[in-house]
Amino acid sequence: MATAAKIDPAPPPSASHDAVVVRFAGDSGDGMQLTGGQFTLATAIAGNDLATFPDFPAEIRAPAGTLFGVSAFQIHFGATDIETAGDAPDVLIAMNPAALKVNLDGLKPGGLIIADAAEFTERNLKKAGYAANPLEDGSLARWQLMALPISQMTLDAVRPFGLSNKEALRTKNMWTLGLVMWMFGRPRAPVVQWIEGRFAGRPELKEANLAALNAGHAWGETAELSGPLKQFHLGRAEAEPGLYRTVTGADALSLGLVAGAKLAELPLFFGSYPITPASSILHALARLKEFGVTTFQAEDEIAAICAAIGASYAGHLGVTSSSGPGIALKTEAMGLAVMTELPLVIINSQRGGPSTGLPTKTEQSDLTQAVFGRNGDTPIPVLAARSPSDCFAVAIEACRIATRFMTPVILLTDGYIANAAEPWRVPDRHDFEPFPAIFCDQPPADGRPFNPYARDPVTLARPWVKPGTPGLIHRIGGLEKSHETGNIDYSAANHQKMTAIRHAKIDGIARFIPAQEVALGEPWGRLAVVGWGSTYGPILKAVERARARGHAVSHIHIRHLHPFPENLGALLRGFERVLVPEMNMGQLKVLLRDRFLIDARPFSKVSGQPFRIAEVEAAIEEAIA
Repeated sequence: MATAAKIDPAPPPSASHDAVVVRFAGDSGDGMQLTGGQFTLATAIAGNDLATFPDFPAEIRAPAGTLFGVSAFQIHFGATDIETAGDAPDVLIAMNPAALKVNLDGLKPGGLIIADAAEFTERNLKKAGYAANPLEDGSLARWQLMALPISQMTLDAVRPFGLSNKEALRTKNMWTLGLVMWMFGRPRAPVVQWIEGRFAGRPELKEANLAALNAGHAWGETAELSGPLKQFHLGRAEAEPGLYRTVTGADALSLGLVAGAKLAELPLFFGSYPITPASSILHALARLKEFGVTTFQAEDEIAAICAAIGASYAGHLGVTSSSGPGIALKTEAMGLAVMTELPLVIINSQRGGPSTGLPTKTEQSDLTQAVFGRNGDTPIPVLAARSPSDCFAVAIEACRIATRFMTPVILLTDGYIANAAEPWRVPDRHDFEPFPAIFCDQPPADGRPFNPYARDPVTLARPWVKPGTPGLIHRIGGLEKSHETGNIDYSAANHQKMTAIRHAKIDGIARFIPAQEVALGEPWGRLAVVGWGSTYGPILKAVERARARGHAVSHIHIRHLHPFPENLGALLRGFERVLVPEMNMGQLKVLLRDRFLIDARPFSKVSGQPFRIAEVEAAIEEAIA
């Protein structure tokens, strides 16, 4: 039996790089997400900075060997700051012909292909649309090729454990993982520990997976190779001292919501309905009940948000989440939250649309839905996280705004942020200033009836009263209320006033958020590249490269999308041109033009894939020229 204590360290590496991009690709049943996740864990423990990009099909289980059933996991890691999952892989692991065909065009020229030659059968080649075997016909001459009989070597490694052929082949992802861990000098101990825990009740599967992992690693160590397969050394990335953990966007968002509720001194209620890619937030929060978290899986999207509104009415911090189609179903209840002026955090993990669209692919096409997508004039603050780790701070900010201004808040992430992972330095709780919720518990001193729509003179927030508080009986609901008494009032003048007040309250939030900063460059110049959400990494690196070539270009990344920071308009007017890369058809561009009357130019991508640095670089060159 293999144990962590018995594993010898890898031999001294023979090649050196600053950063490498590796992409694992195979059928949905080949365990590529699991393989990538375990390699990510080992890489984080090795001290590299990293960013990942899980890319899987929408089908629950597409037919094996087909192009639309390919699942992939990409990781960019190294000894330098890593801001994106990488433009083009240096190494592609292709477990079958379909995986090779789907991912080959993205491979860097001269990159390494490790292919399971045993899977390149006539039947599988036909499914992938190959007329001839690409491992043999010379069509892969632009790249380095290692065609290995991975399936057969896996079967040989696990034969002593009495598994069926089908069960044995399920361990080939561990054989492949062992080989790749040898290539990059990753420690096997974390994976061994995971295997022993995962298969504790099935000793034969535990031993088989350990054997496959060690066989792949040993093959890399012992094979006499003069070809492209070699070891690569990547030093530890420089990092600020502290406690680190690897988080996905869903993980960081869940932890941020719990922290925000603690800072507000409120119990957290999370009402949700499963939908890709937002379901992982429900899974994460369900494991945090000891922190005063109540999770509720509702029968539909409407019930989920209405339950969260009810929790806020009762004095909890109500939170709900979904993706674009589910957010559309929640819109009537969002209007109720605006009308009742209750704190509520609404998370939208955006995905490709319209309708059910591209359930497992990323997009930023719900911005105008977040700002405008409800009946009536229903203003709601909108925030966006820029990376998986940034979700923690943005979740806290959403909780702060919701409770201080008595308003629902929409927090935008997307499929890439939700599923991608990166190292996160765990902050000290003393770094965050508490914002305890204030409940009204005293009736008016002059004996007048309580008005639930009386206003704080600074924030315009109405008082928050827990039901049953003596002397503070009141009525709230979806019908328009009098600004003077809180009673139902349909009069034209009252509706005009209440609508204006609700808008003024949200617009006034701009006075209580940070001024917009420049992420990279000067606050003036020839070109500002303005982004939001998960475009942060590609834009930052593209602007960095453009500036290295002497261009007067700066990067501005917006977290508060409604209302905008007070200084944003003046900042943008300091540039000759404004370029807005977005994974939609130009929604932020429309908002910037409307609000500031500037000639913002769009750069759109709606392929379901994140921007590559090179794409943004080319757009910058074109804008400058």
